[in-house]
Amino acid sequence: MAKRPPRQDIDHVLRDWPHEPGEISVRLVEAHDGREVLQMRVELGVMQLETTHRPDGQRPGGAETYFDYLLALAIHEGDGFTLTEEQCNEVDRELVQFYHRRICWLALREYEHAVRDADHNLAFMDFVRSCSPADEWTESHEQYRPFILFHRTQAAALAELEERGPEPAIETLNTGLDRLREIYADADAEEPFEEDEMVARLVELRESLRDQYNVGQTLSERLADAISREQYELAAQLRDQIAHRAKKRA
Repeated sequence: MAKRPPRQDIDHVLRDWPHEPGEISVRLVEAHDGREVLQMRVELGVMQLETTHRPDGQRPGGAETYFDYLLALAIHEGDGFTLTEEQCNEVDRELVQFYHRRICWLALREYEHAVRDADHNLAFMDFVRSCSPADEWTESHEQYRPFILFHRTQAAALAELEERGPEPAIETLNTGLDRLREIYADADAEEPFEEDEMVARLVELRESLRDQYNVGQTLSERLADAISREQYELAAQLRDQIAHRAKKRA
């Protein structure tokens, strides 16, 4: 009798971890070699991602990520470096992979990891914008910049809340909102900034932190208010307080 091949299906995994429509189901598990990997349950199976460097575990051109590989290539080729069609496709692959991992980290409330992966995609988008072969291709990515920044701001604020408390978290939300405002101004969006759903959710989080932790104006908010009122002596005092606090954290 011919020897049966080893079992390769994942029926038992799918049966023990059913898909829940509308829910993001993620877990951190130990692989056979002891390393930790992320798993996301999707409708048709399970997606597995590495926790560091590139989510699929590949090393494009020997680099940790395709972003790193392209950076080295652009430096080598110098001015005039422009992405080829194949390179554009590979850029898209990596951006999507880091998006999936960011979603996993957010679901697990691993906020610093989510910030790291959001920063990767934002920096990668900055780079490819400078060497894009066409405006249309650039815009196909830029349309997602507000969404990535929304995730990044949300995750960074919640990480600050855990590490340093509510006031730094509120400061982080304000910084993220300012960056979003700049993007909307550059895009000349028809919808008012305050009515954008992502903006509204960040403002809601900020105000809920104020209420929950009884936080009034932060030092930076007081500084902005003093400057707008031309209270420059008070503004100088507030700058000193902000610098002193930053020095204590360093």
